[in-house]
Amino acid sequence: MIYQGFAGVYDHLMEDVPYQDWAKLLDEMIRKYGNTGRRVLDVACGTGEIAVLLQEKGYEMSGADLSEEMLALAIQKAEEKKMSIPFFQQDMREMEGHDRAYDAVMINCDSLNYLLEDKDVQQTFKAAAGMLRDEGLFLFDVHSIYKMEHVLKGSTFADADEDVSLIWQCFEGEKKHSVEHELTFFVKDAQQSYSRIDEFHQQRTYPPEQIKLWLKDAGFEILAVFGDFKPGTLDNQAERLFFAAKKTNT
Repeated sequence: MIYQGFAGVYDHLMEDVPYQDWAKLLDEMIRKYGNTGRRVLDVACGTGEIAVLLQEKGYEMSGADLSEEMLALAIQKAEEKKMSIPFFQQDMREMEGHDRAYDAVMINCDSLNYLLEDKDVQQTFKAAAGMLRDEGLFLFDVHSIYKMEHVLKGSTFADADEDVSLIWQCFEGEKKHSVEHELTFFVKDAQQSYSRIDEFHQQRTYPPEQIKLWLKDAGFEILAVFGDFKPGTLDNQAERLFFAAKKTNT
């Protein structure tokens, strides 16, 4: 399962991710494109960092993730903040069964890139539409083709501190615009020895114009596409693309 070994060290290794800026951007996008509704579903929520930050901003958050281990940490994080956030173990392609429609659905942190088949992205967009009320907002981000081809492929990243060491290698995947990640962690335990954790992840991205077509087919109106946390800007070397779309009336 994705993140099975990763979950316990995920937050430690993601300390440099600008979660505060991410939550601020999402809040601004909801205020700009959404309405007064505050009920939001964070899909592929991981350990719940963004869900907690948005709950602090006054949203009524829920979270969903495929990984039981990630969700356990998300629940713990919310409880430590004395927050009531429901979390669901669900595949993003098969979201259903929630008690009422959401005002916004979001898929953050390039989680959509874990879908390796066209049909899976299409199914996820339709599932997101099914979770939203009419004119509800759908927000997500993906790695750009530029990042896949020129930043990730063939690269090796390493990090180490007193408790965790990481070697992260990126290789060209079998599918177009895809990358295979081989990760090796050495994690210090209570006995001051190190345990080794090996992970294998695959990600694929898609041309923006294709994503737009799939959104329209799922019943969405495209509101914005921009790069690298900068609304209104998009260039050929943007590494992360952000999308905002609105569910059309049915």
